[in-house]
Amino acid sequence: MTFKILLNEHPQFGLAVQPGNSYPLGARVRDGGINFCLYAREARTVELLLFATPEDPQPQTTIRLDPKIHHTFHFWHVFVVGLKAGQVYAYRVDGPYYPETGLRFNRNKVLLDPYARSVVGWQNYSRQAAIDGSDNCAQALRGVVVDPLPYDWEGDRHPKTPYAETIIYELHVDGFTQHASSGLVPEKRGTYAGLMEKIPYLQSLGITAVELMPVQQFDPSDAPSGKVNYWGYSPVAFFAPHRQYSYRQDNLGPVDEFRDLVKALHRAGIEVILDVVFNHTTEGNHEGPTLSLRGLSNESYYILENDKAYYKNYSGCGNTLKTSAISGYLILDCLRYWVSEMHVDGFRFDLASVLSRDTTGEPLHNPPILWMINTDPALAGTKIIAEAWDAAGLYQVGHFAGERFAEWNGPYRDDVRRFVRGDNGVVRALADRIVGSPDLYVQSQRDPNYSVHFVTCHDGFTLYDLLSYDSKHNWANGENNRDGTDANWSWNCGVEGPTQDPTIQSLRLKQAKNFFTLWTMSQGTPMMLMGDEVLRSQQGNNNAYCQNNELSWFDWNAVITQGDFLRFVKGLIGFIQSLQVFKHDHPLIVTPQSISEPAIIWHGVKLGAPDWSYTSHSLAFTLSHQEYGESLHVMLNAFHQPLIFELPPLLEGQYWHRIVDTALAAPEDFCEPDMAPKVKQSFYQLEQYSSVILIVQ
Repeated sequence: MTFKILLNEHPQFGLAVQPGNSYPLGARVRDGGINFCLYAREARTVELLLFATPEDPQPQTTIRLDPKIHHTFHFWHVFVVGLKAGQVYAYRVDGPYYPETGLRFNRNKVLLDPYARSVVGWQNYSRQAAIDGSDNCAQALRGVVVDPLPYDWEGDRHPKTPYAETIIYELHVDGFTQHASSGLVPEKRGTYAGLMEKIPYLQSLGITAVELMPVQQFDPSDAPSGKVNYWGYSPVAFFAPHRQYSYRQDNLGPVDEFRDLVKALHRAGIEVILDVVFNHTTEGNHEGPTLSLRGLSNESYYILENDKAYYKNYSGCGNTLKTSAISGYLILDCLRYWVSEMHVDGFRFDLASVLSRDTTGEPLHNPPILWMINTDPALAGTKIIAEAWDAAGLYQVGHFAGERFAEWNGPYRDDVRRFVRGDNGVVRALADRIVGSPDLYVQSQRDPNYSVHFVTCHDGFTLYDLLSYDSKHNWANGENNRDGTDANWSWNCGVEGPTQDPTIQSLRLKQAKNFFTLWTMSQGTPMMLMGDEVLRSQQGNNNAYCQNNELSWFDWNAVITQGDFLRFVKGLIGFIQSLQVFKHDHPLIVTPQSISEPAIIWHGVKLGAPDWSYTSHSLAFTLSHQEYGESLHVMLNAFHQPLIFELPPLLEGQYWHRIVDTALAAPEDFCEPDMAPKVKQSFYQLEQYSSVILIVQ
């Protein structure tokens, strides 16, 4: 049946509406109009607000949903005849306001649809207006109806690169091209379109997957006074691409521009992995704004304290999203959308251990939402990567739920840092990290590539700052240097911060090369941080979440000024991509002698005699894959004096050839295999704090 509704605000804008359907959630284009559906448990009234433009202070039309016609169970729905894609909309939802029982309905707050696929209203948006007691309609965010069907994907195909052949590059969409040195026109800097223009650079580096820091629409104003939320870990709309990263500012522009980026990256053979934040939202704690979920069904979406006026905070950001019932559907629907309609290739789950908690916050042995993600057929071909810890002490590296979650290997980061800086008691742990951490991943024959190994990521020091600072310098964040971790495992090489001392500069450069050498020689899936390949510094700030300035941006001048180091990194990545011993998907066989399977033999300065003692600072190993005729010998010296290493004997006519010696200056520090010099001795002297890679030819 069809109803003719004349609306109080603008009687001349009568619209034909029908009851609509309770599935699917969100605003969906259907023949002849749009179906709207919203979950609002215990709501008494729901109004659909339709705006003529994104910035109009008041709706052009308000449709009050009849609870007898447009309400099924906890779902409110309506089909509006004649509306089309591009329609701007929002909701008012009213009901009881008893925070102590978990109910926080507030008719004064205009609410964003959790399923909105594009978000507008930023020109007039006020976070404070969503907190105080006044009506915030003029300053509220609104959704835009998106029809995904008309977009031409031009035969786009997912690269489906195996983990064993993947090199991940973690980058910030804005920071990658925002610097004036990017060479882009100003309006394209910091945008999806700007990133498209830098795809050739990523290809030249050997990158096979970009891991984008949050691009789900977030609230940049969710930051201390005078600061901006630069990183984006403050989601407000899980389905919508972040509008501020779009060169195109029309209603549907960010959606199409993001899809253009994905399509272009796929043409270049590069996968797109999204850093998704399902552990909390920007609505924060009990003093935060009412923007969406809080005003729809507060207790359905958030884990509350026993006193339900307050929120449990396992995310460190004020609230914790529930992952059961309606929230679980939201997460699954969102992941399916980004894969099916936006063509992304995978997800990195921020603070993923939060998703293993039940409705009261207690950890579950078999969390339903994680197993649902693990087994969902729509996600079967995607990469799913867990940051297997949360902000409340839950640490699950090595035993995260599910069968196919890869994991950020935090112990790899820490143990490699400790070894390179010369700590005692690290060598045995380092050996485990090099072969994919079998001590952590104890499942029999687990693919070592499910360990995503990294030395740095967005959270913490950059690579060069690891070598330039003994402690964090976060004063610019305005939190009296209290924020950010103190567990950096860094070493300033003798001087805190920048220095003109050539000896210290040389040591820092050598140590940076040591890190990249270990990173490439390790089994697993390697991930690197944007700018480490050109020694980007954040001046000792290890928590630059609120620094949207040159401190965080990629300075493209460094591609020239640090060209020698960039050449070294490119060479190493290309080298491992040419070898089968880094492309297999089963654990290395530890053996005293080489066999046909990919194998490793441990050594110390003496062949076959690794030094596992507490005071050891050296390790060597031979990697072989005889089926492909590959043999490598890697030597690591983290001692403060030179060490002489014995070399494995070879057949007559064979020689070791030097690919890498981090103690040498460019271009001798890295040599392509066909140019690698022959090593004629039966031993090799490694300088202090240096690494060497040899190959049989």
